[in-house]
Amino acid sequence: MSDAPPRRVLVIFPGALGDFICFLPALHTLGEDACVDLLARSEFADLAPAAVNVASLERYEIRRLFVAGAQDEERVRNFFASYAAVYSWMGSQASEFVRQLESLSQGRARLFAFRPKDQKKHQRDYYFACLGEPSRSPPLPAITLRPQAVEWRDRFWRRNSLAGKPVLTLAPGSGAAEKNWPIDFFRAVAEWWRRATQGAAVLLTGPVEEERGGFDTLSDCCKSAHDLNLAQVAALLARSDLYLGNDSGITHLAAALGVRAVALFGPTDALEWAPIGERGTVLTRNIECSPCAVSVMKICSHHKCLTALYPADVIRELEKLPEVATLTRLGAGIRV
Repeated sequence: MSDAPPRRVLVIFPGALGDFICFLPALHTLGEDACVDLLARSEFADLAPAAVNVASLERYEIRRLFVAGAQDEERVRNFFASYAAVYSWMGSQASEFVRQLESLSQGRARLFAFRPKDQKKHQRDYYFACLGEPSRSPPLPAITLRPQAVEWRDRFWRRNSLAGKPVLTLAPGSGAAEKNWPIDFFRAVAEWWRRATQGAAVLLTGPVEEERGGFDTLSDCCKSAHDLNLAQVAALLARSDLYLGNDSGITHLAAALGVRAVALFGPTDALEWAPIGERGTVLTRNIECSPCAVSVMKICSHHKCLTALYPADVIRELEKLPEVATLTRLGAGIRV
């Protein structure tokens, strides 16, 4: 066996949570024969493969790539010289970034568009295709739960008397308010779940949702989970019987964990962004103007793709899921 150290690879990735979940298959593949340093959002360390070292994208050596003269700085040269290859999904449209990275990496860098225009494939498939392995199909995203997060989750279950109850986790937010199903509709589903299964609903919110507010009508019929790190979110989702959310990073995470995850899609394109997992389902109204461009989504006057997707329609689809059908039968039996 060779005693040579493994080759080091630098990955520069600027995406949010949903993008990162779609990127995981490519990241796993890059780590099969190399030690990978990932520059991204630092919180992704909670979800990244064990062999991947995650650091913040906001570091000096990366900022300098956008400014002339970076190749003359010893600190920057030494940083990039330590890598056998560099993969960047950042800066492909910035000419100075491209020039500096190519110079500093001495031809060992590959740059890709973060989200190419007129894409006709799922985002996971795009990221994987960038690796240039046409004979391989992209695997499903894989996430390992952190032991400390599982311990926290078990305490949360005990504290909220969830043991033995069917649990529906609701994530009513997303990165863009225009993608969100109405809060009152989520409440209708939570109330149905409690009646039909004799279970409980958990309301999962993050910093964006806490800042926007407007969840009072939902929080009073759910157990609240907030101020969580991503490892804790993953552990909570993994123990849920059912998940319901918008097109969001948390929805991608739920599906990747193998949870029975139902995603509500309105203005965005499920062909590109459907959550990937063996037990994921997409529900959409399929009106004539959806999906639409972000610029149109921001100024839409009706949002019928979401407002006309009524709770009764969603509940009807949820009841068709085998796991849910079993739970509602048991719930009905308990009430007799």
